[in-house]
Amino acid sequence: MSDQNVRNAGFTPSGITGGSLASSLMSREARASGGGVPSGGPTSTLQEMGAKGTTHSSGYTSSGISGGSRASDTMSKEASAHGGGVPRGGTTSTVQSISMGGKGGR
Repeated sequence: MSDQNVRNAGFTPSGITGGSLASSLMSREARASGGGVPSGGPTSTLQEMGAKGTTHSSGYTSSGISGGSRASDTMSKEASAHGGGVPRGGTTSTVQSISMGGKGGR
């Protein structure tokens, strides 16, 4: 189900769907970073997963983050960079939220 949730949010094999949650997230992220969407950020991570259908295999599951997965590694790096906590609106929280059918944690 998590791959379908990502596609429903507008991250699809043919790109980001106009007027979708994905396009809104991309716009906010681009403005916040001075005009571009950074590699490894929520938009690029979700688009990669939406294009390939790899959300679950990357460790973002309906039960949470899988230990030893790409998601777990991302979460660990983000927590280390932010003094031990995963920031709201960061890659981990946004991708996990959307993969579970949420709005992205912003």
